[in-house]
Amino acid sequence: MNNNINGEMHRPGRIEVVCGSMFSGKTEELIRRLRRAKFAKQRVEIFKPAIDVRYSEEDVVSHDQNHILSTPIDSSASILLLSSDIDVVGIDEAQFLDMGLVDVCNELANRGVRVIIAGLDMDFRGVPFGPMPALCAIADDVTKVHAICVKCGNLAYVSHRIVDNDRRVLLGETQEYEPLCRECYQKALKEKKSSE
Repeated sequence: MNNNINGEMHRPGRIEVVCGSMFSGKTEELIRRLRRAKFAKQRVEIFKPAIDVRYSEEDVVSHDQNHILSTPIDSSASILLLSSDIDVVGIDEAQFLDMGLVDVCNELANRGVRVIIAGLDMDFRGVPFGPMPALCAIADDVTKVHAICVKCGNLAYVSHRIVDNDRRVLLGETQEYEPLCRECYQKALKEKKSSE
């Protein structure tokens, strides 16, 4: 949105982060905000890590199959190259991108671009994930969304991996992950230790 201040065009840049566990509605919220920006006739560009091909190679797709066309990228630096003359930049699955994303988002916001980022705040071990903690720190607005714990119905805390694989990055769905609250996650860890 452009505002005329002292005869000059001014676009207020900002960084918005939507974070939480898997199945919490992060991508759904990202898509909602981007569609509203498009409806307002703003120039929008959406990016996602090229490695995320779970539902589509090009679209950003939520777990309930809402989707919006995106540009797959291998490096955060590509965002700067591909987003000139853009009002709003959307970035999905930001935890899979490199740490340079923090500087990229700051540069875009300083140029007057609204940057909307969605990503996991923690990995399956409950450890802050990739550039997400730093993005939360520099954001103008952080929205933490929650899935529902599949064991007890409380708000989920973490995406618990239910398959035997210790790689930090393992793309998956409900066959590989389940949202758990802190208490149920601690119980699951104890059960796993006792069965080893």
